[in-house]
Amino acid sequence: MYRKILVPVDGSATAARGLEEATALARTSGAQLVLLHVVDAYPLAVEMATADTWQLLMDGLRQQGQALLAQGSAAARAHGVPAVERLVEFPAGRVSDAILDEARLSDCDLIVMGTHGRRGFAHMMLGSDAERVVHESRLPVLLVRHPEAPKR
Repeated sequence: MYRKILVPVDGSATAARGLEEATALARTSGAQLVLLHVVDAYPLAVEMATADTWQLLMDGLRQQGQALLAQGSAAARAHGVPAVERLVEFPAGRVSDAILDEARLSDCDLIVMGTHGRRGFAHMMLGSDAERVVHESRLPVLLVRHPEAPKR
């Protein structure tokens, strides 16, 4: 059914829910998970930080990303699912572009990701990487909402 499933992880409850669903799918289909964390420093780049401060911030973001990937891999392995970890820094474009690029580079055949389900002003201001992935992906995309996400 599926060989490789890409799962973006960012530390949010919705991403954790996406990882749970992907792990269950991988377990039943014998697939491998490709866990992806994108270090998106764009919001920080707007701030005028000194070079030393910038380096400290980036080191912290890298460490946080590696920790999230390690947690995700451990959770997958606990269910008998193999996983590889990918950390991408400074994507060219949006986070959604990095997700689509990694799906192609890792030869994935499914993307599973959490979505916050934002609407209205929040959607306009924050955008939706999940929505962009759905619209631009050539692969099937499974969006998973956290059970506590606002309902429409």
